[in-house]
Amino acid sequence: MIHARFPGRLVMLGFGSIGQGVLPLILRHIDIKREDITIVTAEERGREVAAEYGIRFVVEAATRENYRDLLTPLLRRGDFLLNLSVDVSSVALMQLCQELDVLYLDTVIEPWTGGYTDTSLTPSQRSNYAMRESAIALREAAQGGPTSVTAHGANPGLVSHFVKQALLDIARDTGAPIAAPPPAADRAAWARIAHDLGIKVIHIAERDTQVADRPKKPGEFVNTWSVDGFVGEGCQPAELGWGTHEKALPADGHRHGFGCDAAIYLMRPGASTRVRTWTPLEGPFHGFLITHNESISLADYYTLRDEAGQVVYRPTAHYAYHPCDDAVLSVHELAGKNWEMQPEKRLMTDEIVRGMDELGVLLMGHRKGAYWYGSRLTIEEARKLVPHNNATSLQVTVAVLAGVIWAMENPRRGVVEADEIDHQRVLEIARPYLGEVVGAYSDWTPLQDRARLFPETLDTEDPWQFSNIRVA
Repeated sequence: MIHARFPGRLVMLGFGSIGQGVLPLILRHIDIKREDITIVTAEERGREVAAEYGIRFVVEAATRENYRDLLTPLLRRGDFLLNLSVDVSSVALMQLCQELDVLYLDTVIEPWTGGYTDTSLTPSQRSNYAMRESAIALREAAQGGPTSVTAHGANPGLVSHFVKQALLDIARDTGAPIAAPPPAADRAAWARIAHDLGIKVIHIAERDTQVADRPKKPGEFVNTWSVDGFVGEGCQPAELGWGTHEKALPADGHRHGFGCDAAIYLMRPGASTRVRTWTPLEGPFHGFLITHNESISLADYYTLRDEAGQVVYRPTAHYAYHPCDDAVLSVHELAGKNWEMQPEKRLMTDEIVRGMDELGVLLMGHRKGAYWYGSRLTIEEARKLVPHNNATSLQVTVAVLAGVIWAMENPRRGVVEADEIDHQRVLEIARPYLGEVVGAYSDWTPLQDRARLFPETLDTEDPWQFSNIRVA
């Protein structure tokens, strides 16, 4: 199905696993001339994929010094810049696109090279919270301008649409008198739904079980998606949206002192912080509390205020990620080297022999306890559906496709986040590529089977306290 016809030019900045995986989807679902697509990337990797589809391939790194001179000649009014790069400032690119009247989408708010680990900055200043604040600060000046969709991959991105569908499912199944808000509804309408349903915590609960035909070796970081991206995020402070039901700030928890105040950070890397969570197939498990934009945007979007502007409701929201087993070993080795990257990197693609990515959202605290809604995509199905993808990348690339199409259909929306986009339209485009899309209720709580072998300090009055969820 052709979802959109685009008469302009498309410049794809970066051509790693996501760029290579989304290109066949773009050509399949968007009516665009191949000669109007240009790939600009910092390395040779992917040249053969571009050649397979007859796409122009330019090898030149975008830097703080040259990005305007590099990109401006390739873009004119009405074109599209699809930013899938690392180490290139998303805010700088969005500003450029606003000036040139060009559509834009990225999957994460990136800083310039070194921004994730710049020790001249405070942990707060190098957090995703700070990066998001710098992006949404562009909103006022961009009103009515070309659409810039920021942070719209699988997560952040697709999971925000999962949350809305999960809320509607819970309302339906509990008999709550709640109707789906129209696509143009403001955030207060959705926040009221989450409040009325009693949602206290939202996890992005993900378990990747993909296995390769060769194991990780010492000195190698192995992952099913961008190694640089994972390590960069993992070395940032652990961050989470901080709910109004929480009784006490963690001992190592800090507020930022600026911005929307919807989130906190911990004085430790996300890749060294673990939390308890649940998915239907895996059951209970420990995941890494890796910082992600959606942890902050969800908490902010679902904030409910009274007439005086005071916060009366906000859920706690954060990522709970168990990557593939080789990636867990890689993180363990990385931490042992005091967060110095291994000398070798390997992105798992053709060597994957089995497994799936179980990616969804876990909404907790409502009348039925916990509800997980999301995608179960196996490596076998991913390969059948779209070339140059594994199960993890396809969940990202189809979300990128859906975000690009939405931007083309809504070209004058300025700067927008995933939470503000019509979730039904995105899921309509993405669902055929997500494998089994399911919702499942559970009576699991983070108190289950606790204090059995050793005594623990637990809050038994409210199982959904972060103090119960965090792994000490």
